[in-house]
Amino acid sequence: MGRSKVNVEESGMEKGVVESAAVEASAQFKSLIDTDQIRSVHQLQHLILGRLQDSNAVLTHFNDYSERCYSNVSGDFSKNTHILKSMKSDLDYIFLKIRNMKAKLSATYPDAFPDDSTAKIMDQRPDLEKPIGFHNK
Repeated sequence: MGRSKVNVEESGMEKGVVESAAVEASAQFKSLIDTDQIRSVHQLQHLILGRLQDSNAVLTHFNDYSERCYSNVSGDFSKNTHILKSMKSDLDYIFLKIRNMKAKLSATYPDAFPDDSTAKIMDQRPDLEKPIGFHNK
């Protein structure tokens, strides 16, 4: 019984020592940190948080707007894409027919189409691949 009383007193003393050590360590940390700097960092964090929340709201609004715009034009886009694909296949067919006719005409009338050297001289159309230059006068 005497022994348990001693253990209780020792554990109380240990708690007191640990508590005083914690208080001392806390005081040492507080002396290392300037409270004005902490306050300044805290204000900057709140400022940054506000800006991030504003940016998030703007991006959310933009995403909603973009989604509405996309839903408005997606039908037209798919329709026009289908039309362009159809036009391409029609043009491919037309050019195939023209090539076949040219081959038949070349076989029947060999002089009907000039050779490559003469074709360059006869073809005076502008090259549409070159950018248009502006000349100063």
